[in-house]
Amino acid sequence: MLEDITGKSALAIDVFSLSIKALKDHLMELLEKRGTQMTVGDIRWVLTVPAIWTDAAKQFMRKSAEKAGIPRTNLLIALEPEAASIYCQYLPTEKLNGAEEGFTMSEVGTKYMIIDLGGGTADITVHEKQQDGKLKELCQATGDACGGTSIDNEFFQLMVKIVGAPLMNSLSTMDPSAYLDLFREFETVKRTISPNKSGKMNFTVPFAALDTLCKTNFEEDFPSTVSSCSLGDKITLRGDKMRAEVDVLKALYSKSMVDIIRHISRVIHQCKDVSMLLLVGGFSESEMLQHAIRKEFPDKRIIIPEDAGLSVLKGAVLFGQNPGYISSRVMRYTYGLDTMNLFDHDSHDTAKLVIVDGQERCDNSFLVVKQLNEDTPSGTKVTKVLSTIESLQTELELPVFVSDKENPTYTDEPGCMHLGTITIDIPNPSEDDRNFDVEFHFGNTELTVTATEQGTVHTKTVKFELV
Repeated sequence: MLEDITGKSALAIDVFSLSIKALKDHLMELLEKRGTQMTVGDIRWVLTVPAIWTDAAKQFMRKSAEKAGIPRTNLLIALEPEAASIYCQYLPTEKLNGAEEGFTMSEVGTKYMIIDLGGGTADITVHEKQQDGKLKELCQATGDACGGTSIDNEFFQLMVKIVGAPLMNSLSTMDPSAYLDLFREFETVKRTISPNKSGKMNFTVPFAALDTLCKTNFEEDFPSTVSSCSLGDKITLRGDKMRAEVDVLKALYSKSMVDIIRHISRVIHQCKDVSMLLLVGGFSESEMLQHAIRKEFPDKRIIIPEDAGLSVLKGAVLFGQNPGYISSRVMRYTYGLDTMNLFDHDSHDTAKLVIVDGQERCDNSFLVVKQLNEDTPSGTKVTKVLSTIESLQTELELPVFVSDKENPTYTDEPGCMHLGTITIDIPNPSEDDRNFDVEFHFGNTELTVTATEQGTVHTKTVKFELV
């Protein structure tokens, strides 16, 4: 469930699917006006998501798009830093701010870090240009929710220091249009804040709404509330304009910049020979952020493409035309299955001993399918042979787990997380053991699974419901 600023709730999948549907319908109306006679099924649709998102989050976006009327077979999921990286391969030097004359990103062997700074997330990975023109991921994607909207959250906290949290919450529920106007105004202002700026900055506030709430809650007007707050010496009012010292607004960037620089430093520590940082995404256009990164990494070349905010969008189109552009990716987790192996008294914990159909088995065994940090070419297939453990079994349920350790032993140990469950229907149940070749497809933007019963030729993509 998601809540709006007035506290009303709605299903997240409905909100996302309606947003996607609005974009899809807008395009289809435009194509109809131009007389193209194209249908939804004639188009390959690409939905971009942060690379740091989980498999479950990607599946959620896919379901949202399908609910919006986009056919499953026509839909690709693209990872945002990858899309931006693909786009930058095609840019001439003059479109790359910070690049030397004659420089090209398409030179074989070029290694660079992509720092995708959007509204919600900072998404970081490293690519190397291959001989065949494709890109190879050199380290697993990392990042966090420290994008541009984190500055808005800090601005909210600034307003809390001035008028208090109860009043800000009242403004959002009683006068949501005034609340949104305040943040739209700040959005405009924050784009003009630069490291060299000094003095004071003005921005419009919903004076009437704030004044009414101050009189109701504090029995004093809004100007009196501002002058008596802890920042009264740095913030003043002139009519409906709030006048703040630039340093107060610059401080709103501190936490976000520290978080982003920490993530970049961690990746540089992993890939020591990366000398080039490519900044993309709308938040990367912030002069405050550019200055902080240049100051922190003086020995690195910082490159910002023209229209950095559109890099992901344009790269997604190129990815849609050639989904195999990324040759390999690095595993972010160890993937495995929760199985009941035959119990080994020498290596297994006796607390895990269970009896199934008269056999001693080990509960919660982590059967490793793919390991953390493994270099995984696109389309990699890993097959595991799995069997029924009971007679007349009608389906095989395989819980899939991920871990931040390379070799976990049990699925309930720290660092393990239930990703989802694979369900394989067993036609014509029998008392015999039934064996299945379960094939995992890694290295793409989404994880898929197929299963084939041994002794048959019937292969199908199995139901894989993620948590």
